[in-house]
Amino acid sequence: MCLPALILEAEMEKILNGEGVEVKELDSAAEQVKAVVLRKTVCYIVSAVIINEKNEVLMMQEAKQDCFRRWYLPAGRMEVGESIVEAMKREVKEETGLDCQPFTLLLVEEQGLQWIRFVFLAEVTGGSIKTEAEADKESLQAQWWDRESPLPLRCRDILCLIDAGLKYRENPWFPPVLPVDIPCHLICQRLLLTFSGSDGNPWVLQGGVEEAHLPVIASVQTRIVTWACHRLVKECMPSSCHQLHIKFWGILGLQHSGRIPGKTDGICFNMMVSVEYTGEGPETSQPPPLESPRFQWHKVNSPNLKDKIRERMISGSLLPVHTLH
Repeated sequence: MCLPALILEAEMEKILNGEGVEVKELDSAAEQVKAVVLRKTVCYIVSAVIINEKNEVLMMQEAKQDCFRRWYLPAGRMEVGESIVEAMKREVKEETGLDCQPFTLLLVEEQGLQWIRFVFLAEVTGGSIKTEAEADKESLQAQWWDRESPLPLRCRDILCLIDAGLKYRENPWFPPVLPVDIPCHLICQRLLLTFSGSDGNPWVLQGGVEEAHLPVIASVQTRIVTWACHRLVKECMPSSCHQLHIKFWGILGLQHSGRIPGKTDGICFNMMVSVEYTGEGPETSQPPPLESPRFQWHKVNSPNLKDKIRERMISGSLLPVHTLH
């Protein structure tokens, strides 16, 4: 293989293993890109599903007036200067009195840049559960819930999160995913965008020519995060995009630091996406023609990478991302 191909496949290996790669340039941006600023132009929410040996779920009782005495998973907004994991651990400690460590992200939910929620599966490592005598503005108390006893919930949206946590404990369907500590200044996606030919061998979209890399695209304020991939396909495959089905398989990993407020508040989502023709014909055996010199198709050479890509798609073993409208 030539050097650009070796560099690209080395990056693919890292991304498939859940590692991160610094964002050095953007391959697509719909508008002038500005650094996102936590609590001003973007909102991150963290939540934790913590289950004990009895399969009981850790819950907290709300102190806020609009949901006073209702019960919910420990959750809240990230504060400036925090990492995603630090924010989750702080919220759990403040609202339940318990220390915890994350095992994996369970789900990412997004409503564009209005808010992005990171749901963790975590385990208790210390502390003592908060009692009514310790009530404060963060919560009134915490308790373990058997999921059968009546409990007035703040919102039923957490039930599917609890179910996901229980199912993952019984049968993990994707490798554990935790944020990688690599700074980024905007919300963007690095795409492992694949096309499978008639022989079953995967092709991957490559950004750059001399400095080959997986394409990185910026999300925009007025759109859902995953919309940027549709924009990229229209940019580089305009003649055939209407014949293609774009499928989001999920998140392979994500990168965030947050240590320098206003400069590292962004997140890079490393995502697996595929394109396929909706119809049949001789042209469907080859990748869609590219009409931008900034991109080209790379036929994956490494047998190990081929197997990893196929396995992820066949098993669906990726961190889910849900868009809420």
